[in-house]
Amino acid sequence: MAKLPIITAPDPRLRRKCAPVEAVDKTVRRLMDDMLETMYAAPGIGLAAPQVGIARRVVVVDIAREDEERAPYRMANPEVVEASDTLAEYEEGCLSLPQYYEEVMRPDRARIRYLDETGEPREVEVEGMLATCIQHEIDHLDGILFVDHISKLKRDMILRKLAKAKRAEAMAGA
Repeated sequence: MAKLPIITAPDPRLRRKCAPVEAVDKTVRRLMDDMLETMYAAPGIGLAAPQVGIARRVVVVDIAREDEERAPYRMANPEVVEASDTLAEYEEGCLSLPQYYEEVMRPDRARIRYLDETGEPREVEVEGMLATCIQHEIDHLDGILFVDHISKLKRDMILRKLAKAKRAEAMAGA
């Protein structure tokens, strides 16, 4: 397994719609494992392939706390097939928007269809934090960031600060 570099906003690769996975093969399984290693090291609870520069519909999620046994989901081509009308508000953050957190409203329950790491079709009912996390990661596959769910004013402020930080970093490295 390998730790991958995480892309940060406003990188345009985070705004691309990702291509579906044709088949879960050795390469996709390796990507899932590398993404999990990257996510755990960050540390985070979810990671989508575009966040590591790969425009494929692959996400990994594990909301287990540090003192709990790991319970990762490895998902290819995940999709929400049903979502509750009831919304829940959670403070969301993102490894691609480091150090920024905002309250986001999403359906509190969802049914997710995906291919697992063996290529088997699966369907899972999720709720609470797990539902929020998986929906957040699926958004990434369509070029949507969590800040797209908040006010334009807050979103623009966060993205401006990230762009400024990226420019400063580039100037320091030049």
